[in-house]
Amino acid sequence: MKKFLKAVTLTCMMSALTAHADVVIKDAWVRATVPQQQATGAFMQIQSPRHVRLVEVQTAVAGVAEVHEMQMENNVMKMRAMNALDIPAGKSIELKPGAYHIMLMNLKNQARAGETVILKLTFEDDDKKREVREVKASVREMTVMQHKM
Repeated sequence: MKKFLKAVTLTCMMSALTAHADVVIKDAWVRATVPQQQATGAFMQIQSPRHVRLVEVQTAVAGVAEVHEMQMENNVMKMRAMNALDIPAGKSIELKPGAYHIMLMNLKNQARAGETVILKLTFEDDDKKREVREVKASVREMTVMQHKM
């Protein structure tokens, strides 16, 4: 019986580790700020072989971190917070300027190019199981090419 319980426990642990490794986050970066600027954006590519939702973002560098989307409405670009961002199975979702992004507000310090910002992203699967991924995002100056992406 003890061997059986150990095997079940090990299988559950391996499943949890495999699930954690499913979400892939690439090219994470944060837009640099100027002194006194209170907000900036974080951008990245997120992919998962199974459907998950990005449901929460936390960071020590900002008082508020939210997933936002930008959409054109009546020839005016509008931004709004989202409760969650769906990451469809097998598809890559790009968080980029002018589209989905993570808004960092009430910044505690200036974000300077070359620094690193730690973000904790919480994903939830269809069974409501959550996993937290720590992401190291490099702070970059905004270039014209990045803005047109």
